[in-house]
Amino acid sequence: MGVPFLDLRAMTDEVMPEAMRRIEAVCASSDFILGEELERFETAFADYCGARHAVGVASGLDALKLILRAYEIGPGDEVLVPAHTFVATALAVSAVGARPVLVDIEPDFFTINPEALASAVTSRTRAVIPVHLYGQTADMDPVVAFARHHGLKVIEDAAQAHGASYGGRRAGGLGDAAAFSFYPGKNLGAFGDGGMVTTDDAALAERVKTLRNYGSSRKYYHEELGENSRLDTLQAAVLNVKLARLDAWNEGRRNAARGYAEELAGAEGLILPREQKPAGHVYHLYVLRSERRDLLMRRLGECRIGCLIHYPVPVHLQKAFAFLGHERGAFPEAERAADEVLSLPMFPTMTREQVSEVAAAVRGKSSGETTEGA
Repeated sequence: MGVPFLDLRAMTDEVMPEAMRRIEAVCASSDFILGEELERFETAFADYCGARHAVGVASGLDALKLILRAYEIGPGDEVLVPAHTFVATALAVSAVGARPVLVDIEPDFFTINPEALASAVTSRTRAVIPVHLYGQTADMDPVVAFARHHGLKVIEDAAQAHGASYGGRRAGGLGDAAAFSFYPGKNLGAFGDGGMVTTDDAALAERVKTLRNYGSSRKYYHEELGENSRLDTLQAAVLNVKLARLDAWNEGRRNAARGYAEELAGAEGLILPREQKPAGHVYHLYVLRSERRDLLMRRLGECRIGCLIHYPVPVHLQKAFAFLGHERGAFPEAERAADEVLSLPMFPTMTREQVSEVAAAVRGKSSGETTEGA
């Protein structure tokens, strides 16, 4: 039968009637930019994350960039970033003229290794960006403690962690500021691009609001060199509808993850995802490890099982970041992850039958006879 990697249609169908009513209301009012639905969503999302402020922006990348700009991090500064992440984390640092300083990851959880921070910090370091990867937060207590000791800002990259928690507190309220993406495939996704900054810092929130709107806090009066990076009202209307369903959708993802764990337990040659305590995983992705990943991926394709690699090239080996001067071997855990990780289908409406079909294909192709094509 086959199983898609992601089934956006089911979630879209669920919200479409209410979303269309909200969209029609926005269209009727012509309140398209910085409108009431955006204000409503900013308030609701801040409350959901346990933060005092939320500012809607155009994308997750812009959220990171605007936080860095608001903290006046730029040329001559350094920011600590994990070597295994989506490239946007490092791109944001480079975009403001600062230098991303890469740090290796914990092999069990794929998040930044707090023990590796000490060897990366210098007198030029201004911030650390722990990435909450695959739906699980970084180990925040030691990261925050390290940052406080060195006078650094903690900027959460929470693009894959809507609703994830750590010690009973949600992502978006664990550092000095956080950046979210609402790309359609996220746990909370828009009908297009979008992003959000969350923070308890009122001054930071106001500066991000100014920067996102051409450097203007009053129409046609521009206090600084800003940019156009606003979460539009139509997307906010959709996200308001979806936010009410986020916890239920995350539980659907956890149910699918529990099914995988049961049906893949003991499968030869596989390492299944581990949940880091005290973090609460929301399974944006279900990522396993296999030394024979590429063979497994080809064979899943033959079974019409959707799968992807998140991510096949670590940041330091990307051509765009060759200027950092790293060669293979610089960050061994990030490199091993790039060679071994494979993301299985994961979406909140997955049925147990779909989980079983994927698991059967994985077991059949990852254990027993694997000589074909090796």
